[in-house]
Amino acid sequence: MRARRSVSGVVLAVALLLSAAQAPAWLSPAERVADGVEYFRSTDPTLVDPPGPIAVHLLKLDPARVRLSSVHAKDEIMGLETVDSLAQRHQAIAAVNGGFFSLANGDPSYVLKEAGALVSDSPIVKGAVIIRSPSAGKTDLLFDQLSAHVDIRFKAAGKTWVVPVGGVNTTRARGKLMLYTARYHADTDTAANGIEWALSGKPLRVTAVRRDAGRTPIPRDGSVLSFGGLNPPEGLANLAVGVEVEIATTWRTLNGVSAGHLNDADDIVTGAGLLRVKGRVLNNWQQAENLNPQAFTNMRHPRTIVGLDHRGFIWLAAIDGRQPERSVGMTFADLQRLADRLLLTDALNLDGGGSTTMVIGGKVVNHPSGAVPRPVSDALLVRKRSP
Repeated sequence: MRARRSVSGVVLAVALLLSAAQAPAWLSPAERVADGVEYFRSTDPTLVDPPGPIAVHLLKLDPARVRLSSVHAKDEIMGLETVDSLAQRHQAIAAVNGGFFSLANGDPSYVLKEAGALVSDSPIVKGAVIIRSPSAGKTDLLFDQLSAHVDIRFKAAGKTWVVPVGGVNTTRARGKLMLYTARYHADTDTAANGIEWALSGKPLRVTAVRRDAGRTPIPRDGSVLSFGGLNPPEGLANLAVGVEVEIATTWRTLNGVSAGHLNDADDIVTGAGLLRVKGRVLNNWQQAENLNPQAFTNMRHPRTIVGLDHRGFIWLAAIDGRQPERSVGMTFADLQRLADRLLLTDALNLDGGGSTTMVIGGKVVNHPSGAVPRPVSDALLVRKRSP
């Protein structure tokens, strides 16, 4: 009798484990994509209020088995490329679109960090996901609302100068100092009527000063400072060949992620609308991130989100929209409902609309709102973690 009770207990425990592993009724059964990657779908009309047609595509990622990273279109900052092309080129298991950008030229709209390097700054606070994805260990995500500002600091003419940078890897403005990194392009792609300083080495030093020339080649181990105009302020006028230059980033965060974490991050992708952080549901988007309720948060749109659940699994979601017969899209209230169902403790709304794209095995699995997938500036790639 003791043995029989013991076997019964094992059977019951296994049954409970199997039951716990099953997807909830509102989700399709899990489809195994790769080790640590599962794909789910949902067409549950109660995910939106009022209920309606909806199509949700979900990837559940084991952070111990996969790496998550941001990559840029065409491997240059001013580039556009479809998510499926990016995924195929980088041999990714899966991918979704990333941050907001200019449709005209792919210029990232807000803060973007890729492969440990800041490639776009912004004074505008927006929700962001901060990614550490080392080759060994596990992928770690933090979430916050943040902005970034860059200064250069150097000593010349007996003084220490601090000069603000007006933009990183973006179009030069007259009277502003811009910073172009090696991720931007082979050169600065600037016109004449400016002054440019090539920086290279460790520590960074000025190796050349070019006046009224433009298109300065960007050193692979450095960057270029570019001032719009031929009459720089006093500090820049003293910046000469051989001077050591420090490039410093100042971060502003609203939810406590430290500057150290941000400086050490492999990738930072900025969205628009931090939905929840460390189990706290947010609704301060209009005040903190200047998001328009009527046109953006309270309207149904195609959406892309990234989040963490209470067990530490990473979720990527692509919600189709603007297709009344098939999928109406989601408001932020609907996204919170989805986050509740997934038991997410942290979640961020990424770029959406015509950009919303999910790729698995090189194929687009959702139905983008345009006739074809929209080219985007950057994407979040899921790749296998090396043993």
